[in-house]
Amino acid sequence: MHTTELTKRHWLLILTLTLLTFVLGTSEFVIVGILTDISSSLHITNAKAGTLVSAFAITFAIATPLVMSATSHFPKRKWMLFLIGSFIILNALCVISTTYVMLLALRMMTAIVTGVLISLAMIVASENMPIAKRGLAISFVFGGFTLANVIGVPIGTVIAERYDWNATFLLTTFLGAIAFLASFFILPTMHSPFRSSMRDQFSLLTHPRILMAFFIPSLGFGATYAVYTYLVPILKGMEAPSGSISWILFGYGFISIFSNILAGKIASYNAIGRLRFVFLVQAVVLISLYWTADNFIYGLVNISLMSLTAILLTTSTQLYLIDLAGIYQPKATGLAASLMPVASNVGIAFGSALGGFVYHQGNLMSVTWVGGLIAILASLLTFLSHHLDQKQKQPA
Repeated sequence: MHTTELTKRHWLLILTLTLLTFVLGTSEFVIVGILTDISSSLHITNAKAGTLVSAFAITFAIATPLVMSATSHFPKRKWMLFLIGSFIILNALCVISTTYVMLLALRMMTAIVTGVLISLAMIVASENMPIAKRGLAISFVFGGFTLANVIGVPIGTVIAERYDWNATFLLTTFLGAIAFLASFFILPTMHSPFRSSMRDQFSLLTHPRILMAFFIPSLGFGATYAVYTYLVPILKGMEAPSGSISWILFGYGFISIFSNILAGKIASYNAIGRLRFVFLVQAVVLISLYWTADNFIYGLVNISLMSLTAILLTTSTQLYLIDLAGIYQPKATGLAASLMPVASNVGIAFGSALGGFVYHQGNLMSVTWVGGLIAILASLLTFLSHHLDQKQKQPA
């Protein structure tokens, strides 16, 4: 790309990929809002219905790198259109699903399609933009998930309340069809310049620098979710007015839109260098909640700052993993692109579990210290990675 500015074609591609991630995010996250409806309809316990969420996340994390490695040589446009078509069919089948086993199988297959499509969207956004604008493009694509939480999930939940949970999947099917049409007309033709074996692909995961880069977003998301997972009981402890919690959570999601915009700014120049200090700021914000939660207004301001710092890492770490793969294993950039979404799921699971362990041991507010310490670990790892980058650039 010789141009340094985004053309109309660039923006159409960015918006198309953002629409795609919005649809994928809505399908993935909306299940939480309709779990009780599903359990009631299928005559299963809420705990059993909850496995629809965990099974999706586990399948996503395990299958995405495997499929990305096996299909790295596929023409991206045709492969993406096929996957979007598969997404539409799977969601349509969820509409007529009548048993838990059928719905579980469909959700697990949807998880595979979702993980691969997200990874491909990141690659397409990265490879088809001017170098200086890659951060902006990736931040927009990630923004689709933020919009899914703020707009898609509430709409899907309201539809389930008014009709039934099957109607929510009718919505995601319809959104998938719109994403398919947009992608059909906008996605460029792209061919992988490399054809490599699974062994070549997974050799990437043995490189220390890649593993280090993988754990940066894992720790970053872990820091946030050690606290965010227990935000509702924290708000109740702050004596939030009755009926206000849902609005506060909506506000949290809305503020994260600006976090996503800032993530693109951070990624525009010296991303990992800046991210070192972002994690330190995040640590201060999370730990401060231990004291500010004693005052409702101060606590809300602190929670707002928590949302603002929550996803500042996304764009930078996504591009960092792709760029490192370009240095150490150019044949595995597809696999590298899948690692950030996997890392985020690992971090969410790890952070919420560790926060839960501390919560059940005693003081609820101790989770803020857990989140802060994890953020400090993320900063230290980022400092080390940045130091190694600078050392590598120095002449021998």
